[in-house]
Amino acid sequence: MTIVKDEFTISTDREKLDLDFIHAFLSLESYWLPGVSFERVQRAADHSLNFGLYHQDKQIGYARIVTDFTRIAYLADVFITDAYRGRGLSKWLVREIMNHPDLQHLGRWMLHTRDAHGLYEQLGWTKPGKPETYLEVYQPNSYKQ
Repeated sequence: MTIVKDEFTISTDREKLDLDFIHAFLSLESYWLPGVSFERVQRAADHSLNFGLYHQDKQIGYARIVTDFTRIAYLADVFITDAYRGRGLSKWLVREIMNHPDLQHLGRWMLHTRDAHGLYEQLGWTKPGKPETYLEVYQPNSYKQ
């Protein structure tokens, strides 16, 4: 899938991903994966539906979906570099992800965010309707092992 808007492109082409760029952002700038190894980032990308965001040919953003393509999708690692924030690119990226043909008719989308609730709420995301049904095993530093 490739979508073009002005001088920006969203692509699911795995070959276009700049894993060094993605790793640098996630390990050095993200609050959710500080210090993550390159190998962990590569493994996550290998097992996900990846969405690169590009300005011309330079990658400036990323997101990935973990899914069974039938019932559930988990949106992860969404980011846009600082220089390109405030232009509506995050909203465009997430909207296009949700419109991806292979992700239609899913029963549940999930994500975790510390600070982007407003962005996702604009796109129809809400707090869990039945939080009492959710359980988790939380191991926040497992990616460092």
